[in-house]
Amino acid sequence: MTKLAEDVAKALLKVKAVFLRPSDPFTWASGIKSPIYCDNRIVLGYPDVREVIEKGIVETIKAKFPDCEILMGTATAGIPHAAIAATILNMPMGYVRADAKSHGRNNKIEGANPKGKKVVVIEDLISTAGSSIEVVEALREAGADVLGIVSIFTYNLKKGKIRLAEANVKNVSLSNFETLAKVALEENYVNEKEYKMLLKFIENPDDPSWQDI
Repeated sequence: MTKLAEDVAKALLKVKAVFLRPSDPFTWASGIKSPIYCDNRIVLGYPDVREVIEKGIVETIKAKFPDCEILMGTATAGIPHAAIAATILNMPMGYVRADAKSHGRNNKIEGANPKGKKVVVIEDLISTAGSSIEVVEALREAGADVLGIVSIFTYNLKKGKIRLAEANVKNVSLSNFETLAKVALEENYVNEKEYKMLLKFIENPDDPSWQDI
């Protein structure tokens, strides 16, 4: 558990951008019962937390992707973080739409032209990684050299890791599920039983037996 991962976990828990409710689980769109709900858009409303996140993104880009020339945000949650980090780094930025515009120039990629450039994608959350990989593929088709993704938080799901590996995409997340669960226990967001429920859930989210602990 790095200091950055711990600091980001504390920040996300503080403003309930990541909300833990093992004893009264959320229902994901897939129908899965989950003890965790993540909405990192919430951090935009808290300057102190936002500062932790943006500094973390900038530090990670400098350390892991020093050759980066352009930041590209994912629509929509990655866009503000890409913009703020690009401003700090004095770097061009843009974003990738979920779908190409149906009018005008029919753009899918907006902002800086990524052709022939070394690009880092800014993402708020990695779960199964499907939408993130679609963004990377769109950039590659446009001629970009995608160095990787910097995301705020990852569930570290096995399915997501496999997809990223198969697509040859490097992801570096500021924080992750395991760190957040440990911090949540240490700071009394959850008790020992709920902590065990969290760890059991993340082993296999499709298996509802974590609720029986």
